[in-house]
This record gives sequence, C-alpha cells and structure tokens, in this order.
Amino acid sequence: MKNLHALISSLLVCLVSACGLTPVAEGEGDGGVTATGGSTGTGGGSAATGGGGGTLTEDGGLASPDAGTLEHFSFFVTSLSALRVLSGSQMGFGGDLRYGETGPGAGLRGADKLCAAIAERSMPGASAKQWRAYLSAIDDGAGHPVNAIDRIGNGPWYDRLGRTFALAKSDLLADRPLTADVAIKNDFPNEDGVPNHRPDPTQAQVDNHDTLTGSNAQGTLYSNTATCNSWTGNTGTEGKPRVGHSWPRSGGTMPGGVNPANWSSSLDESGCAPGVNLIEQGPPMPSSNTVGSGGGYGGFYCFALVP
Repeated sequence: MKNLHALISSLLVCLVSACGLTPVAEGEGDGGVTATGGSTGTGGGSAATGGGGGTLTEDGGLASPDAGTLEHFSFFVTSLSALRVLSGSQMGFGGDLRYGETGPGAGLRGADKLCAAIAERSMPGASAKQWRAYLSAIDDGAGHPVNAIDRIGNGPWYDRLGRTFALAKSDLLADRPLTADVAIKNDFPNEDGVPNHRPDPTQAQVDNHDTLTGSNAQGTLYSNTATCNSWTGNTGTEGKPRVGHSWPRSGGTMPGGVNPANWSSSLDESGCAPGVNLIEQGPPMPSSNTVGSGGGYGGFYCFALVP
C-alpha cells in the first residue's frame, strides 16, 4: 500500500510540474524601470507569455490555455514586455518603429511587422493575419498623409480571449469603443489578453496608458508634428506625438485639448525619445523628451484587417 501511495504521489508531481501542465508567467525583469530624464517607475512586471500555454487573468489566475481562438484574435495593445524584447532595450523603441524597414513609409511598415511579430509570440499562427498598427502618419510612402482609422479594416475585432473590442469602425469614434465587452472597455488588453493597467496581476496597477496614435478622436492625422516623422524618429526633437489612453483617467474634457478618457486622442506626449515611466505623476513632464513621460512606454494599438 505504501508503494501504491508513493506511485500516486509521483504521478501527481509529474502532472503538476515536470509534465509542464502548469503555465508559468514570464516577468519583465527586476520589477522597476527608469525612464530617460531620471524618472523611476515601479511594477515593471509583464503578462504571461501566450503561445497557447495559458494567460493570466486580472485576478492573477490563469485562463484556459485554449481560451480565445486564432479565428477571432484581432486586437491588442503592445505590451512593454514585447517591445523590450523586440527592441533589445529596456526603454523600448521610442518613436522609431521602422523595425528593419527602410525607405519611404518604413515607420508604418515596421510598426505593422511589430504587430504581427507580437501576435505570433502570443498565439502561434496569428502572424499570418494582416496586422496593422493604429497609427496616422504624414507620409504613407507615396508622399500622402495617412489616417489610422483607414488602415485597420472594418471590423469586427476581438481580443486574445475572444472578447469583443468593437463590432464596426463606427464604434471606435466614441471616447471608449461603443460595443466593447465591459471587461475590457476601460482597460484594453495586451497581446496576451491581460488588462494592460495591471500587466502583472501579482503587482499593483501602473501608470502606462499613454498609447501612440498620432491621431485625433476620429482616427485621422492630428498634426504634422504628432507622428515622430511618420514613426521614424527617436532623438526627442521630432515633435510631440499624439497619444490616446488605453484606460481612462477620468471622464470629461480638460483645458488644452486634453481628453483623459479618449482611447485614440488624449494629449501630446513630451517627445519621441525612448523612455518608460510607470509612476502616477500627472501629465507629461515638460522637461522630458520621451514617449513615456506622461505614463507609458511607447506602446501602440494593433488591429487585424479581418478577425
């Protein structure tokens, strides 16, 4: 009988650990980040990696490994963890999203490649979809301005776990997408389906909602100085990129063209240099020149042209 009990115990140990049936979250490092300009953030944890291995939920649990399907996965906010890995820098890409692309329109093409690469990291096979970064630019590669809203298809769009983000393009023209699932409407998920306000459920929420768009509330080009030279500049001298809020600070419009609730167009960031700042400290710092000084890291939205 003792031998039987020992055998059963060994099998349980295998099932729980050695056999790899328990998904493991992947952290981002030492739990802290320092932005260029001297600001230090906390809570730099990441969401769990995807790849069908299980995704962290908001309460720290694990969603079903097959929650969500490739058929539906068509929207996410790029996570800090993914941008750090793909840029090779703790500070991310800043406003230069060329990602190896060259020539006219390289910023948009590179950003689209990043969307596909990040989607693939979370769900193998997802990169085969036509992914588009929700970014406006002053040059589409042929000398013409381009609007983010015109790049992303007509919907519907769903997050990694199959929750509705928007059913139609018209739903995106409100401060928060009109038909979004209530679980994600005010806290957009990253590529792993994890609410991005708390990308590591084992840590506190972080101030990371400033999301690059270069766009106004209608998804069209905000200004000629709002796109970091069509997403090719990161020195901090290419203007002030327009950002939306992946989660709203509060409702209502504030002076100076600031709408803290709008997902597409909320305020102007300090500059285009790489930088991460996850500390709650109010609007972008005038003394900074980074994409993250107001609470962010240079993340952006990714849409698939079809679910």
